Amino acid sequence: MGRRLRGADLAASAGISVQQVRNYVDLGVLPPVRRTPNGYRVFTGEHVRALTVARHLAEGHGWARTREMMAAVHRGDPAAALASLDAGHAELDRERADIRRVLDAFATVLAGPAVAPTRRRDVRIGQVAALIGVRTSQLRVWEARGLLRPTRQPGTGYRVYDEAEVRAAQVVALLRRGSYPFDIVQAVLDELRSTGSPQRVRAELARREQELQRRSLHRLRGSAALYAYLTDQGLA
Repeated sequence: MGRRLRGADLAASAGISVQQVRNYVDLGVLPPVRRTPNGYRVFTGEHVRALTVARHLAEGHGWARTREMMAAVHRGDPAAALASLDAGHAELDRERADIRRVLDAFATVLAGPAVAPTRRRDVRIGQVAALIGVRTSQLRVWEARGLLRPTRQPGTGYRVYDEAEVRAAQVVALLRRGSYPFDIVQAVLDELRSTGSPQRVRAELARREQELQRRSLHRLRGSAALYAYLTDQGLA
């Protein structure tokens, strides 16, 4: 650990440039360096260790949060590093909860009754309200929130709903009856509009859940690396 290294040696060991090494020192990602009398930076195994920890952290937490955590450690503020770490894990927890809520919402949609065919390409707001069992005023509220997107009939300006918007109105009604908040309703509609099928959306959300698990494991590995580094620094 006491072996002296050049910046070029450290850069080569990590596959980065010498300038990046200097930037990491300036940002606090690496601990402070000693300089020789003629001004050259002196790196040691301590810097190799810090760079390895930083790379593990970045893989799970991203470079922005990694810079924040490592700089906190190197200025002797482990509490700030741990607060940043906790915030990263909390983000994943919220993301996981949101995915589960949207999946549950789609289960409600799939279990709901089908809309009776209208036999017309476009229908007016009163007909849509009758089909799904709500007041026309409620449809206007949902439109104002951006959940529904009826078009306007040329000349009269009347709202008209195509088949997709009738389906969207049914989805909103189902989810609101189930007390789902508007942000979840919006997420469901966005997914339906981009994917077109509740079954395909559920498959995509399941894929995202698997990706989240992978990210969570990477974040856990980075957190373990930080714990070991704090221990080495006498801060844990």
